[in-house]
This record gives sequence, structure tokens and C-alpha cells, in this order.
Amino acid sequence: MKNWYENLLLQYPFLKFLGNKYTIVLLFFTVWMVFLDNQSYLEQRILNKQKDELEANKVYYKEEIAKDKQSIKQLKNLGQIERYGREKYYMKRPNEDIYLIDNEDEKIKDSIEKAKR
Repeated sequence: MKNWYENLLLQYPFLKFLGNKYTIVLLFFTVWMVFLDNQSYLEQRILNKQKDELEANKVYYKEEIAKDKQSIKQLKNLGQIERYGREKYYMKRPNEDIYLIDNEDEKIKDSIEKAKR
């Protein structure tokens, strides 16, 4: 039995290093930390991806808030309120007619922009 082990070590000298108890414990610890632990490397990668997505959302929403603040600032003017109501909600004065013109290119661009979000 011992002769077989010695022949194997002579043939493959790296097995002497792998057979060391400290190496075995270190390998076990490494595998445990990378794959099995609650705070494993794989879990940390997933959490970092989520964090990056949330930070991107944060930047997007800050930009949207800035745009909305600018819109609110503009809507303090009575003329702008009327223009906004006419453009967005198709409001009209009592003796007016409104004609809507559909533009296919704008619909395509709008659908592409919505898909990107």
C-alpha cells in the first residue's frame, strides 16, 4: 500500500503538495467562500449588478425630476398653461375646431423610445 503511494508521488510530485492537510483545508475554504456561503462571490456579483441598475435608475429619475421642475416652472405662466392643455389634452376654446394630424414617423419614434426605457 505504501509502495503504491510512493510510486504515485514519484510519478506526480505535485500530489505531495495537494496531499498536505493545510492545502486541503485551504481548498475547502476557498470552495466554500466562492460557491456555498451566504456572502459568496456569486451572490456579491448579483448584488453588484442590482446596485448598478439601481444607480442607473437613480440618475434617470434625477434627470426626469429636473425636466419636471422645468415644466412646472414654465407652467406658472398662464399662456403656457393654455398651450400645455391644448397640446397634451386637446383642449379648445368654445368656438374652435381642432384637427389632429397623425404622423407615422412620430409613432414609430415614440414606440422605439418606449421600448428603450
